[in-house]
Amino acid sequence: MPQQTPTPRVAAATRVTPQRWAAARAAVQEAGDRFADLIRLAPDPAAMATKDWSIADTAAHVTGIAWNYPALFSETERPLPIPEVRPHMPTVTVDTIHTDLNPVQLRSFTERDPARLADRLRDAIADMLSTTAEADPGRVLGWLGGSQLPLAGLFAHMTNELLVHGWDIARAIGTPWRIPEEQAALFFDLFLVEIVRNGYGKLLDDDRPVRPGRIAVEFQSAYTSPATMVLDHGEASVVEPNGDRDIRIRFRPATLNLVLFRRIGHLRAAGSGALTVWGRRPWLLPAFLRKVRMP
Repeated sequence: MPQQTPTPRVAAATRVTPQRWAAARAAVQEAGDRFADLIRLAPDPAAMATKDWSIADTAAHVTGIAWNYPALFSETERPLPIPEVRPHMPTVTVDTIHTDLNPVQLRSFTERDPARLADRLRDAIADMLSTTAEADPGRVLGWLGGSQLPLAGLFAHMTNELLVHGWDIARAIGTPWRIPEEQAALFFDLFLVEIVRNGYGKLLDDDRPVRPGRIAVEFQSAYTSPATMVLDHGEASVVEPNGDRDIRIRFRPATLNLVLFRRIGHLRAAGSGALTVWGRRPWLLPAFLRKVRMP
């Protein structure tokens, strides 16, 4: 019986295109404006938005990221407005962000007045947009834990911060909050795929034993380009779909992001029809997500 030729693996192409770059710029502006309006609405900024952070703390966290970002991706040297985070950036992992980087930022950036935070956020996003008006969205920059991301990926990350933490605050004050699928999709295409393509550095490091073997997960959505993420003996990569996958996931981007950041559970997402998992070995998904994970 002749041997079957293995299906070739082709590394995933970049998802950074002029169209996606324009979408990322528009998304950060629109989501930023809505987030600024939202925090001004909060009747009690001291009310808890998450288990650990008040509404004011959450707003300061998001605003602080936006304030530092133009200095990170400026082509001319600029000091970080919150310089205390700089020493922690090269060594942080997804497991130490909450105990290392985020507390430093919140201690160093002490503003908690919602109106002033809203104004600071709007100014910071305007700075992000003006600083990058003529920039190459595919220019790769160093990010947390020695990872590498294109400029467009940082805009997608900022948009996701606004959308997910806006969801936290809106729940706390009992007001609706939209997470548009097209905006949420930028996080998958421009952040998740690109950080694995370009190198995630130490970001996924942990002290758990390396799981032997290979797990391939194909992601499909009406709002994103198809991609297959592969975990092979503890090393993650991303390839173009070729039919060789253990798990298939069909998702709506807003729901996937809320699941990845543990705002809603897998069962709730599956029950709504927004997240469907199947394939020849779907039981391997928890092992995959223990390595390829969010904070």
